[in-house]
Amino acid sequence: MSSTRSNTVSTDTAGHIEVGGIDVIAEDQRHGRPAGLFGIWAAANVTYLYIVYGGLLVIVGLQVWEALIICVLGNLWWFAVGWVSISGPASGTPSVIIMRAMFGVRGNKFFGAGLGALIAVLFVILNVTFAALASTALFEALGVDVTPVGELLLLIAVAALSLTLSVFGHATIERLSPYISIVVGACFLLAGIFVLSAADWGYQSPALGIGERAALWLLGLTIIASGPLSWYTSADFSRYLPTTSSRKAIVVWTALGGIIPSVLLGALGAIAATSIDMNDPQTAIAAIVPAWFYPVFLAAVIVGSIANNALTAYSAGLYVQTFAPRVRRWVTVTIVGAVCVLAAVYLLFLARDLLETLNYLIEISVAVMGPLLAIYVADVVLRRNRYDGLELSRTDNRSPLWFRSGWSLPGTAALLIATTVALLMVNTTLYVGPIAAALGGADLSSIAGPLIAVATYATLWKREEQRTSSNRTGVAA
Repeated sequence: MSSTRSNTVSTDTAGHIEVGGIDVIAEDQRHGRPAGLFGIWAAANVTYLYIVYGGLLVIVGLQVWEALIICVLGNLWWFAVGWVSISGPASGTPSVIIMRAMFGVRGNKFFGAGLGALIAVLFVILNVTFAALASTALFEALGVDVTPVGELLLLIAVAALSLTLSVFGHATIERLSPYISIVVGACFLLAGIFVLSAADWGYQSPALGIGERAALWLLGLTIIASGPLSWYTSADFSRYLPTTSSRKAIVVWTALGGIIPSVLLGALGAIAATSIDMNDPQTAIAAIVPAWFYPVFLAAVIVGSIANNALTAYSAGLYVQTFAPRVRRWVTVTIVGAVCVLAAVYLLFLARDLLETLNYLIEISVAVMGPLLAIYVADVVLRRNRYDGLELSRTDNRSPLWFRSGWSLPGTAALLIATTVALLMVNTTLYVGPIAAALGGADLSSIAGPLIAVATYATLWKREEQRTSSNRTGVAA
């Protein structure tokens, strides 16, 4: 029997818990304009994590000007995120359902939903951790001594606030996002003025050979690219737009909402690294900003992290819901939150070095995220963005997306091959792949992984289409 869900969901209203989850959004429930995507993505990316990324580029040995260029180049991936966003209005479903077209009904549970949930959880954990650290620093700046138990309570409070937005869902996030992006962005802009005035413009990184510098450029591109690569779930936030919405506008507003804050905050972190210790950035910045502004800055860090987490946890809840479609979305979001709190406790209290742990987690995740986004982009091109939400929602063995026993060969092969090669190219403090080692430490995973994925997927997809067409012709004859 088909397990297709109804194509009618309750109205998506700000201030009310969104009832719909992985359901198809009916046309009469669609609303909004593509320009509204800018506020959603800007709020999600006005986050302190990008300041940390920018500082990390200088910490590893790059010059400031090099870090600034890498911040721009790495964030060009946002156009790919914008491109896959157009599949949301076309199908009326979230990304995790659309990816059945790439991996098959069964294959998607592992490659789309399974890996997607793990990646989303990773970024929720990182945001919760940084927000908790900023919360501790805020209380200490206000003269309150925070004990380990207090740190734990602050972590839980930050997670609860993030999850509250995720539970209420799309309309509430869309309504609040513009205000969050303006307020938090203004605070970070003011912080940038203080950073620029305190910057050491004569700062020079240690002299490096051409090979070492090239390896650091590749490492930097991987670190910066991890931001946009993690958002291949962008259809989750565009699926409520009317089917007739401009594709170009969807791409542009999504991309700009991600690029502008990501580049500016990355640049802020890189410049700040010339005068403060970015190994402990949330407290070290107190040395270069006025005493009155420091608590304001920390509050902005907390709010920005909560906004980012709201979107990430929202998508994670949709991923988990594919394994238990009868469970409400708000329940799956709550489950994700509980898991993330436990993992964040490890990072805060048990991990030896937070930035080191952050570095290798990002590096390894890019080996998966890059190929996933690349396959998604290729599928939208190959199918000309023609997705039928009702067909995508079918999970029986007569579904047009059942393929071979529920698995799609092009998507499965492309992801396995590309991810395997990318992992062999990874260079982290935890693990150095043999290809990276042979290249003197150069990490090509963020470049080679997506290219191999696209080439493999497009080739196999066209062959499958030819085979299917031949079979149909034979039957007709």
